[in-house]
Parts: sequence; C-alpha cells; structure tokens
Amino acid sequence: MSRVAAPRRLRRRLAISYAVVAAIAAGALALGSYLVVSSSRLDDSVDSSLAQARTNLLLADTVLGESPTRPDIVGLSAFFARRPGFKTVALAGGEAFGSRSGRAEISARLRRLVRNGDVAFERVRIAGTPYVIAGGQARPSRAEFYFFFSEKALRDDLTQLRTILLVGWGIVIVLSAAAGALIARRVLRPIGQASAAAHALAEGLLETRLPVQTDDEFGAWAASFNEMAEALEEKIRALSEAQARERRFTSDVAHELRTPLTALAGEASLLEQQLERMPPEAKRPAQLLVEDVSRLRRLVEELMEISRLDAGREDVRTEPVDLGSLAAGLLRSRGCKTRVSLDAHPVVVDTDPRRVERILSNLIENALAHGGRDVAVQIGKDETDAFVEVRDLGPGIAPEHLAHVFERFYKADPARAGGGSGLGLAIALENARLLGGGIDVWSEIGVGSRFTLRLPVAKPLQGGRDADAEACEHESR
Repeated sequence: MSRVAAPRRLRRRLAISYAVVAAIAAGALALGSYLVVSSSRLDDSVDSSLAQARTNLLLADTVLGESPTRPDIVGLSAFFARRPGFKTVALAGGEAFGSRSGRAEISARLRRLVRNGDVAFERVRIAGTPYVIAGGQARPSRAEFYFFFSEKALRDDLTQLRTILLVGWGIVIVLSAAAGALIARRVLRPIGQASAAAHALAEGLLETRLPVQTDDEFGAWAASFNEMAEALEEKIRALSEAQARERRFTSDVAHELRTPLTALAGEASLLEQQLERMPPEAKRPAQLLVEDVSRLRRLVEELMEISRLDAGREDVRTEPVDLGSLAAGLLRSRGCKTRVSLDAHPVVVDTDPRRVERILSNLIENALAHGGRDVAVQIGKDETDAFVEVRDLGPGIAPEHLAHVFERFYKADPARAGGGSGLGLAIALENARLLGGGIDVWSEIGVGSRFTLRLPVAKPLQGGRDADAEACEHESR
C-alpha cells in the first residue's frame, strides 16, 4: 500500500493554535500576577515610608520644640543619619542639614505640599537608585524634614519576579506546543490513515480498508469508509466484468460476421462490375447496396482491430520510417493528394510504418469528412518528439464534445450517423499509445480542428535540430 504524507500542515496549525492559546492565557496570568504583586509591593513601600516619616516627625516635634536652635537641628539630623533604612534632609531657616546627595532632588511640588502641613511623598531616581521621598513639617518649629527611603531591593525583587514569570511563560509555550503536537498527531492519525487509504484506492488497490479501532466518531468514519470501499470494489468489479463481456461480444460478433461478409463482399464486387449493364431503375439500388456492403465490411474490420488492441494481441515491428515519405505515399495511394496539402520536414523515427499509416489514414479521413478540401498535414520535430499535425478549416468541435472525440462510437453530430463507425479516432489513439506516443486535439467553433500525432524519437541525433534535419535529409536521399 502506497504511503501518503500525513496532514502535517493541519498538525502544525493545531500545535501552533495550542501554543498561541497557552501563550495568551499564561501571558495574561503572568502579566496580571506581576501587576498585582508589583502594585501591592510598591503601595506597601509607600505606606511603610510614610509611617516611618510620621514617626520621625513626632520625634522631631518632641525634640525641637517651638524655637529650635541650629545645634538642635544638626543634632537631630545626625541622630536620624545614624538610623538605618533612610537618609534625612532637614530645611530650617533657609539652611539645609543632613544628607547632601538628596537635597537637589526635592521638587518644588513636594515642598509646597509639606509647607501646607501635609505629609507627602514622591518617587525619584538618584544616581540610578530609586527612592521614595516622604516629607513633612515639625509642627511647632516649622522645620521641614525629608526622608529618602531606598527601593532598590524592592525593584530588584520585582525584576527577578518578572524574569521568573517570563521564563515560566516561555516554558509554558514550549510545553503547550509539544502537547499540542502530540495531541494533534493522535487526533489526526486517523485522517492520515484515511488519506493514505484513499490514495491507495485511487491507484487501484481496491482491497484497501481502514482499521476500526475505536467506538468514537473516527471509528464510525472508518467503518463508513470501509463500506464505501467495498461498494466501490463491487461496482468496479461489475463494470470490469461488463466491459469484458462487451469486448467479448464485439469480438465474437466481428468474427461471426467476417465469413458471411467476405462472401457478401465478393458478390457485391461482382455486382459492381455489372452496374453499367443494368437498367437505370436497378442501377441506383445496386450502387447503394455495394456502398453499404463496403461500409459494413470496414466496420467489421475496425471492430476486429479494436478487439485485437483490447486483447493485447497486436505486435509492433519497428524500423526507420521517413514520416514525410510515408505521408506522401499515403496521399497518393488514397487519391487525395490534390485535396490535402503536405508540408513535411525530413524526420526519420524508429517505429511501425503500418501503424503510423493507419493513424494518419484515420486522421486525414476524419479531417476530410469534416473539413472538406481545406486540410493540411505538417510534419516536423521539436525538442522531444516527432509530430504529424492534421489540420482542417471545418466548423470545429464544440467544447462539450471535444473531451469525447476519442471515445468509441462517439459522434459529435448524430445527423452524420451514416458517415462513419465512430471507431476511427479511437483506433488511431490506441495505435499511437502502442507506439509510445499520443494524439492531441485542439478545436474552435468556426475556426477548425487540429489533431497532432506525437511519436518519441528513440535515437536523438547530436548537434541540435539543424543537425537532426541534415542527418534525416541525408538518410532520405
């Protein structure tokens, strides 16, 4: 059983879909978690900074009193400087005390809030380090105190949390993609098996069946596929048997008619020799009888030939054949040299001359029957094949009939039923296939039709098309 590639595109899309959904869900969860945690930690940092600032301000109220001196403020600032966790800047009497590194970072807005009696805060970054500045006034003395609380450790913790969440998010995506690929593989395995089975059926392996392994929808699908395959196998077997019976019937009829028809043809030949001696009233019926016997004999011969082709009893005897000379001789022997124009380039191929003559005869007769006198035959050779093109300027073939012109007994115009058996083109195509070639057809209503016989060139000559032509011309001489 031939193998077909699994539906990898769908599998890949499903795995990507799993990964995308997981990425969105995990990303939203990670982002939400980070925002909640960071907001909570930052709020706690502000709350603890303000609480510490209020405690420090109460201490300043107690120590400084209403009229603090400069040494009192310096001493209190030194006291605050010795305490861990924050730096202090005191502003009193137009003079700044305490840490020098943060004096310039106190904004005018924060000072306005402090002067209004509020305990306020703001966030700043000093030399790359984040701080919360909490400030307030010592009530009796009107001295301003600003406390700088570092958030470096908090920010480092948040950065570490962000990194952990990003890494976890990436791991979730990878694991989701792997899980999606695994699930998709398992889910789509029956589809891949069904595709392989359908391809095997298309190649003619009618015994192909799907294993029914589960009781779910895929199991029902496999059972339905097997029922369809069995019905198809039975139908094709019946059609094959009917076709074989039809071919045997055609062959038997042709053989049974051959013997009496041979005698009838001989008698018709004798009758044809006596036509001139017959009275006028009997001459026309006798002529019609002779013509009908001739058509019947040709039909039987074609039936026998198509039967031999179907049975594979036709052999091929190849020899070098000059297609131009063969076509010219055919036109002379059929007496239609004046009705058909021939444009032949020197082309020699190894093929069966009897079969090529049979193909050309059928194509030319078909063209004359539908194109009248406007028939042209062109012979040449392209890069791969030798070709013989038979073209007519008749009414053309309708598109709905064009695909059936090589079918047996098919006639595009039923009104012309008496003009031929409908086997000529079918026999031509079978002979072309027997020679390893084929026949192409082109037609357009009101323009005409073109049938092209293509034959393989068994031994291509060296030196390109010109060299081929010269060599063929030399052989023909």
